[in-house]
Amino acid sequence: MPNTALRTLLEQAETERDAALARLLSADDAARQARAQAEQLHAYREDYRRRAPAQHGRSASIELVRCHQGFMQRLDQAIEQQRGQLQRLEQQAGEQREVLLQREVRVASVKKLLERRAQEGQRDAARAEQRQSDESAVRGSFMRPSEMGGLTRQH
Repeated sequence: MPNTALRTLLEQAETERDAALARLLSADDAARQARAQAEQLHAYREDYRRRAPAQHGRSASIELVRCHQGFMQRLDQAIEQQRGQLQRLEQQAGEQREVLLQREVRVASVKKLLERRAQEGQRDAARAEQRQSDESAVRGSFMRPSEMGGLTRQH
């Protein structure tokens, strides 16, 4: 009966571990997507910066320069927001790694406990068998002298 409870506990621990793994994979994927988006924003900002009006001796209207600068500021804000989101997602992925590790340890602990219980059961069965064998031998040794005694008297 205790093994049934332990097996149920193992199944539950494995289910929790599998769910933690799924959450980790999802968090890693979200962080990977956010990282790719951040890289795209950086690349776009650099490309846009290179195409700035009034650069490399070109002349541009003040209105065009202000528009460019305003858009660069909005790009910088978007990059900062993306950086913050990426940090949060990476932190969540790290937390999910910790949760998964805890679930893995729990599964391993329950498996180890089941193994120990099985070994204990085997030892107990071996002891019982040895005890039964010893008792049979002792009973057999008590029977032999009386049988021998009866045989010697008849001679």
